Amino acid sequence: MSVPRKIFLTRGVGRHREKLASFEMALRDCGIAQFNLVRVSSIYPPGCKFVRPDKGLEEMKAGQIVHVVMSEVATNEPRRLMAASVGVAIPRDINQFGYLSEHHSFGQTRQKAGDYAEDLAAEMLATVLGVEFDPDKSWDEKREIWRISGKFVRTANSTQVALGDKDGRWTTAISAAILIP
Repeated sequence: MSVPRKIFLTRGVGRHREKLASFEMALRDCGIAQFNLVRVSSIYPPGCKFVRPDKGLEEMKAGQIVHVVMSEVATNEPRRLMAASVGVAIPRDINQFGYLSEHHSFGQTRQKAGDYAEDLAAEMLATVLGVEFDPDKSWDEKREIWRISGKFVRTANSTQVALGDKDGRWTTAISAAILIP
């Protein structure tokens, strides 16, 4: 059983008169349309390292089965604001697994959707680590709790926002974490 050793985040938008083709265009914009994507649950593997998308893609081949944590959202409603976000929470102990989260929404800005996804990943990790986590506290208050507990190294997010096509074509937004063995 292989455990991914590298990960990268990517995001993109696609537009087309057909919903499926819109999804394909978003995958192309992300740079991952040439892979057979398999969605997996949201565990950030122990010892996994972030790489730039271009470096990660260099290690992969077209047609390869690729594990992905993906958030996707689509609309054909003109000018409807939408967001797809992946949040990451990585523990200080590199031998401990972390969490990835998927969040998609309508009407949220990049900042709000990204913060929400990040908080969701952090909350899932906090419960495993036994750290008190109050989702209603401000981001700064939460960071202070993480710092005091000494259990978190960092949280991050990758968020793609888009407005629905003005002419009513399907618009798809994707954010994805690509796991590389």
